[in-house]
Amino acid sequence: MKQNGNDPRFTARGIIPAVITPLTAEGKFNEKAMRKLIDFLIGGGIHGLFVVGTTGEFYGLTPEEKREILMVTMDQTRGRVPVYAGTNGITTRESVMLTQLAEECKVDAVSILTPLFITPNQNQLIDHYRTIASNTSLPILMYNNPPKTGVALAPATVAKLAEVPNIVGIKDSSGDMTVTAECIRLTRDRKDFSVLMGRDTLIYGALCYGANGSIASCANVAPRICADIYDKFVAGDLAGSLDAQFRLAPLRIAFTIGTFPSVIKESLELLGIEAGPCMDPVGPMTADERKQLRAVLTGMGLLA
Repeated sequence: MKQNGNDPRFTARGIIPAVITPLTAEGKFNEKAMRKLIDFLIGGGIHGLFVVGTTGEFYGLTPEEKREILMVTMDQTRGRVPVYAGTNGITTRESVMLTQLAEECKVDAVSILTPLFITPNQNQLIDHYRTIASNTSLPILMYNNPPKTGVALAPATVAKLAEVPNIVGIKDSSGDMTVTAECIRLTRDRKDFSVLMGRDTLIYGALCYGANGSIASCANVAPRICADIYDKFVAGDLAGSLDAQFRLAPLRIAFTIGTFPSVIKESLELLGIEAGPCMDPVGPMTADERKQLRAVLTGMGLLA
């Protein structure tokens, strides 16, 4: 059953695709393609949807565009899975504004990246998240992605913020399993706090440590493979879970073929799923890069 965003029992779990934002050739939001993508992902067995995040090119969207995307997502999802919204801002007041916008759209939870460009210290990050939390009733996932932002949430900071009632988890995209494991260790007594892996090659390892799932970019392209990592692990089929993780790994490793998030969008196009271009200045992949990507998808069994 879908959990309501205002329900204190809300638990973030499972495989949650970091959904792309489909665009038209003119760079406008493609509502029709988004609706089809949502049905494709839910049909693939995923456990939630995370929109207007990093993979969704949040940095290039206006608040009005984000509202439209959220409203379309809520309408098409129809309560089948929880919807998480990225409400990332450089300043606290921007994140508060975007979180309240998401709450107006009746999403189930929000994910909030640390500020980027500026470099707040840990005490300032604590104040940042506490202020946002005090200005919404929505469940909040912190989002740690120091390779992109240059700002890291220390595990001790995560543990302190886990004491805030509506801060219910963290997505860790540090790529450092020690950081993920410490976040799990320091919050393991908080049964209502979730740690989600943000590096698609490490989902199985994080589950072994006690993570609750993953927010995964690759789930756009291979929802069933990603869902199998989680579903089989929970069912006790560890060999099957690990096999699914190994099947998925080449796609995540292939991210270096093009500029993010072009590999995800180009993969969807190769599968016959409309995704459109990335926002400029991220241009299309070259013919040679596409050939490399096609080989990866073929090797994964996603293309004939």
